[in-house]
Amino acid sequence: MNLDTIQKQVEQAVDEVCDAAHLHEGQLFVVGCSSSEVLGEMIGTHTNVDVAKVIYEGIVHVLEPRKIDLAVQCCEHLNRALVVNESVMKKYNLEQVNAIPQPNHAGGALGTVAYEEMKDAVVVEDIHAQADAGIDIGSTLIGMHIHPVVVPLRISFDTIGQARLTCARRRPKYVGGARAIYDQNLM
Repeated sequence: MNLDTIQKQVEQAVDEVCDAAHLHEGQLFVVGCSSSEVLGEMIGTHTNVDVAKVIYEGIVHVLEPRKIDLAVQCCEHLNRALVVNESVMKKYNLEQVNAIPQPNHAGGALGTVAYEEMKDAVVVEDIHAQADAGIDIGSTLIGMHIHPVVVPLRISFDTIGQARLTCARRRPKYVGGARAIYDQNLM
């Protein structure tokens, strides 16, 4: 598996989702990833930190210049807790938990890399469905972290490496029923 190709795929996916979701500075982007699935293996069976590193680099390469906040989901063994910067924890009034993600035990490769690479990384139990959009690489189930209503996004491709790619964004809830008129820019 070519790591440069994986990084370019991630950059393109994050870029397309940011554009399709009309994300702007200060919004929150969530990512879940199975490095095993990227390599064509069953989730949780072939954790690979090198793959996770290029995925993380691809994500931040797109989000940092846009000043979009990042939350990285850990694996199910940490109950899908998330790695965020301390500033994000404070901004969203999140509760820090005591866990250090590990690639082969609990946390997964991408959670571990994010914890090591983020400026002031902390682990939070939950982001209370406050993400505005995200990508799920390898069916890790990120929908619980996105504001209701979650809307699937189709981008120009549907895999990263061998992993299925699912993208999503939020939209405001419709209220008012048949008589209501909706802002097309929010749909």
